[in-house]
Amino acid sequence: QVQLVESGGGSVQAGGSLRLSCVVSAYMYNYCMGWFRQAPGKEREGVAHIKWDGSTDYAISVKGRFVISRDNAKNTLYLQMNSLKPEDTAMYYCAAGLAWSDGTCHPTYWGQGTQVTVSS
Repeated sequence: QVQLVESGGGSVQAGGSLRLSCVVSAYMYNYCMGWFRQAPGKEREGVAHIKWDGSTDYAISVKGRFVISRDNAKNTLYLQMNSLKPEDTAMYYCAAGLAWSDGTCHPTYWGQGTQVTVSS
């Protein structure tokens, strides 16, 4: 059973930055990975995805502000979030899977989430 544990969430003012981390309990060399988020009353959405070869894809709403990266040697996924906006407020989830299509990782495994709150 693959386990994912997120950290790095918190409260920040608009314009600020946060860096999320996700430690995976298994070797992740052949996994695609992604960050997803869900705000209260809204559906979960994909934020950023990274393939096993390092290629990335982003939601339009975060492109140019967020950067996804991975360190396979440390089994860790990151999400650097800059120029945060109140609409970025959500629970952020790390996920991993073996299926990739149309620039999106389709996860099998999910973390428990870390809360990000951006105040205006």
